[in-house]
Amino acid sequence: MNKTALLIIDVQECNFTESEPVHKSSKLLTNINTLISRARAAGILLVYVQHCGLKGAIDEPGTAGWEIHAAVHPAEGDVVIHKRHPDAFQETNLRDELESRSIRKLVVAGIQTEYCVDTTCRRAYSLGYDVTLVTDAHSTWDSDQLSAAQIIAHHNEVLGGWFAELKETDEIQFNDTANEER
Repeated sequence: MNKTALLIIDVQECNFTESEPVHKSSKLLTNINTLISRARAAGILLVYVQHCGLKGAIDEPGTAGWEIHAAVHPAEGDVVIHKRHPDAFQETNLRDELESRSIRKLVVAGIQTEYCVDTTCRRAYSLGYDVTLVTDAHSTWDSDQLSAAQIIAHHNEVLGGWFAELKETDEIQFNDTANEER
């Protein structure tokens, strides 16, 4: 039994608007699609995390912006987790879904680097999961202080220092038998 899952966080339509798309949006979608294809070919569980914003927010449930991006949309059998906090485990059934399938390793990709990706990686580590952060498959926007590229680089360094193994998309091979031994 494979004990790995691909966790795709908040890759929703609202994050790809023409006026202010997430940093390197096309490359992000390409990399996540590569991961999805490899995961499906290896029989890896795909878990989509979908943020549920407040009424009137761009990611309010039921709105077009809330939908998981059409380019990476879940297939039948994939797990979709709805969340209201940056931590994908907080007040969700994510842990139950993973434990019911004996998942011990998470490969993480998605949006937003300094919030939901960071918090979920840290929480997964604290819960005992073996976490791999895909360094070129998560993204954010520029802030008033830092560029998106700086934020991403900083979080890769910080999370890789303790909470996650760092790999680029091209390095992720889900058919690695080491994944099944853990």
